[in-house]
Amino acid sequence: MRRPRPRRSPPCFSRFPWPLPGFRSQLLRGGVIAHLEAQNLPLTAQPLRAPLTPLTNYPRGNLRIYLGISLQNRPCFCIRRRSRMDVLRPTLIRIEGRVYRKNLIQEQPYQHEEEQDFFAGPGDCTDEPCDTFVVEETENGFQCRVEVPSPFYKYIIGKKGETKKRLETETRTSISIPKPGVEGEIVITGQHRSGITSARTRIDVLLDSFRKKQPFTHFLSFALNQPAIQERFLQFKEEVLEKCSKDHGVSSSLFQNPAKLHLTLGTLVLLNEQEIQKACELLQRCKEDFVDQIAGGKPLTVEVAGVEYMNDDPAVMDVLYAKVRMKDGSDRLQMIADQLVERFVASGLMLKEWDRVKLHATVMNTLFRKDPSADERNSTMTGKSSFKERESFNGRNILKHFEHFHFGEVQLDAVRLSQRFSSDTSGYYATSGQLNF
Repeated sequence: MRRPRPRRSPPCFSRFPWPLPGFRSQLLRGGVIAHLEAQNLPLTAQPLRAPLTPLTNYPRGNLRIYLGISLQNRPCFCIRRRSRMDVLRPTLIRIEGRVYRKNLIQEQPYQHEEEQDFFAGPGDCTDEPCDTFVVEETENGFQCRVEVPSPFYKYIIGKKGETKKRLETETRTSISIPKPGVEGEIVITGQHRSGITSARTRIDVLLDSFRKKQPFTHFLSFALNQPAIQERFLQFKEEVLEKCSKDHGVSSSLFQNPAKLHLTLGTLVLLNEQEIQKACELLQRCKEDFVDQIAGGKPLTVEVAGVEYMNDDPAVMDVLYAKVRMKDGSDRLQMIADQLVERFVASGLMLKEWDRVKLHATVMNTLFRKDPSADERNSTMTGKSSFKERESFNGRNILKHFEHFHFGEVQLDAVRLSQRFSSDTSGYYATSGQLNF
């Protein structure tokens, strides 16, 4: 009987146990592995520091490539199997008044295909890296300039300058960083273009990783603080406290500041005036490209009516919000919101959180107990510990009495770049820029 020929490990996976059924074509197709290894970014099996940066332009079946920082503070990448279901946002099904999570049935995976990080040694692929930045040729070699907000300088320098020295040694370049607190450009110089490209890529990975850890500073919003809406909101608050104050966790500290009622489209981390200006300019380009066409040059009339909660158990609520919809039944508001977020994500100014913007106006939030200026996105941006500190409330009776409460109609005529933890003369968030319809 003829014996089957053993499979050979591909060059760039020579140090990882083979076979891996079905992975060969997925991982080698497109030359992405070779591109990353050409940047001196090793493929690692060690755990990476959260958060990780997925390469969204590389969907290969159910695999994803992630850039990140190793436990030794070195930029690297790993490959993981994509999750088939968002555990924190499962599909919900209502049956006879009860809410159930819908779990997807998965086939039993092959024993070698379970989720894991892959380790590989250097490969012999020859794909040229595709630079997304400019490397200039000078009399003494090559150089590349990187615009970096001054608060990030310390991450590139590292403790006692160790990170900077390691980058320079491993890429054979020289990295010039402005003085602390001085806005400017980081300049990378060296004798070889490949070294410049490698250093720039590794700096980008470092910056992206640390930027994700920063609490957001600004957000795109529609203001819902018109006098009529505020009046109805205060009436809602008064009636809730009158009828439901004996329910667990319900108190006046849960309610939103009526002057700051708003719709949040997306959050941004803007660390200097240059980034704020870039966001403002992008807003104006969006106005010209699609907002005016969708809105027809007129304010959008929306109706704020009905309340809903974020999680799947009304007895353990953290966020209660008012629903918002176009009065004419169209989806123009949703289209504007989705396309704005798409543009800001593509520009690198915003991280994509969901496939679509969830149009809602928070009216009650357990984060307001300790910090009235907080909002529902605070917990997702500052770590998991805030979830443990939140005291949920029982909202069953609130839903029973106020599920269809009508807050009123409002004319939306501007998208604002709002500054977090701030107030203007009207009590709303201070505005760094805005897009007028």
